[in-house]
Amino acid sequence: MEFLAFLKDLILNKFNGKKLVIVLDNSKVHHARLLEEFLEENTDVLTLMFLPPYSPDLNIIEGLWGWMKSEVINNRFFGNIVQIKKAVLRFLRRIADVPESVVERLCLKI
Repeated sequence: MEFLAFLKDLILNKFNGKKLVIVLDNSKVHHARLLEEFLEENTDVLTLMFLPPYSPDLNIIEGLWGWMKSEVINNRFFGNIVQIKKAVLRFLRRIADVPESVVERLCLKI
């Protein structure tokens, strides 16, 4: 499972045992039984906090998807999937250059 591999990489490689608190939505993969043993073994360094169900206003990634959709997809015609991918990549590259502005914009509602 990719989410489990992600958590293991965070704990073992990226943060080397430092205490982590991760805020998650209620996707099924975040509650999978496959995670139970790993989470029990790592309660001293890992805490998962879940957003309330059906709370897209609290989920920052939803704001990013909405922003991208309004700037890249809405009211535009793309002849094929390659053109859509290029437009999405241009958007992502542009916002990667100004991370502070992105965080400010996405956290405005919170």
